Amino acid sequence: MKKPSKTNWTRVDEMTDEEIDTSDIPPLDETFFANAKLRVPEKVSVTVNVDADVLE
Repeated sequence: MKKPSKTNWTRVDEMTDEEIDTSDIPPLDETFFANAKLRVPEKVSVTVNVDADVLE
């Protein structure tokens, strides 16, 4: 069973970018980008058969 969130999502939604404290996030420098790797997830096709009564 999932516990209900104690986060005040209304307050979060109303915050502006300036009100968000980002002081604990280090800046991204040249070293970061020199070691960064682009990872694109592989796409897989999936086919599903559904009975007509389920679609109704």
